[in-house]
Amino acid sequence: MADSMYFYEPANGHGLPHDPFNAMVAPRPIGWISSRDGDGRLNLAPYSFFNAFNYRPPIVGFASIGYKDSVRNIVDTGEFGWNLATRPLAEAMNASCAAVAPEVDEFALAGLTPAPSRVISAPRVAETPVSFECVVTQVLQLQGADGARVDSWMVFGEVVGVHIRQDLLKDGIYDTAAAEPILRAGGPADYFGVDASQRFRMYRP
Repeated sequence: MADSMYFYEPANGHGLPHDPFNAMVAPRPIGWISSRDGDGRLNLAPYSFFNAFNYRPPIVGFASIGYKDSVRNIVDTGEFGWNLATRPLAEAMNASCAAVAPEVDEFALAGLTPAPSRVISAPRVAETPVSFECVVTQVLQLQGADGARVDSWMVFGEVVGVHIRQDLLKDGIYDTAAAEPILRAGGPADYFGVDASQRFRMYRP
């Protein structure tokens, strides 16, 4: 049985055409993060290391490989937005990940509209059906098992405002599939969608 398993130690390399780590921890929701710097310039960038971590208060977080514009803006202003990446917005989301100078507005680059938030000053994406307004709670530099710091930064934020398009609330329950979220998967270009045919139910014992 052991021979049927491929084993590698990441420190020694995976020996495969593409690193499988991202593919196995997948699919992952996308942290499509909107922010504003201290001078009011807008930034919009997708992060595939993203998730929700707490109910009350609701806390979300994302990790940035490198101290990028999003992290710098968030540290400076103490806030950020999360915007749901959906199938109709997939190309725009992809366009917003271009490596451009800090003064370039990714909203304009991707053909998107910055909409005012209700609680924070950072805008949300007007075209998305779901957005969170977040206030920073922690920014941590990650470190390895040996204690050495790595060039990755984890940003956590408390969700202080939630925007949901009305038609996604069916009898008061949010319809995940109807929102058409896209999720990052393995390989250099793989994504997955969510639709109602994939739904199944299990109630906790």
